[in-house]
Amino acid sequence: MGTVLDMKADDWEQEILESDILTIVDFWHDRCPWCLQLNPIINEVSEEYKEKVKFVKLNVLENPANREIAIHHGIMSTPTLMFFCEGRPVSQTLGFMPKENLRKLIEDMLQKHKECIKQSTKL
Repeated sequence: MGTVLDMKADDWEQEILESDILTIVDFWHDRCPWCLQLNPIINEVSEEYKEKVKFVKLNVLENPANREIAIHHGIMSTPTLMFFCEGRPVSQTLGFMPKENLRKLIEDMLQKHKECIKQSTKL
């Protein structure tokens, strides 16, 4: 799956909260047709940004702990992409999007991430 990490709830702290680069979490599940259409786009774009952005997938239906993380972050539908800066959620987007839209969103978030890092203190 390229440079996309398939994560479980046990890895949340290490992979998301302790990440020092822009992290995108794809809240998804395998019965979601839009998620399945977005997966190859995320895989491809993750290769382009592998030095700048961490891409993580969390299957919200895989187990109760994953579901709890989704509920805690207010995830109401899939796919939802949530962007994290220094472990803090800074933005999110819902639904399918074409590759170019995802690239533009990532570029915008990379700019915001620079500002976030300047203004941020560790949790």
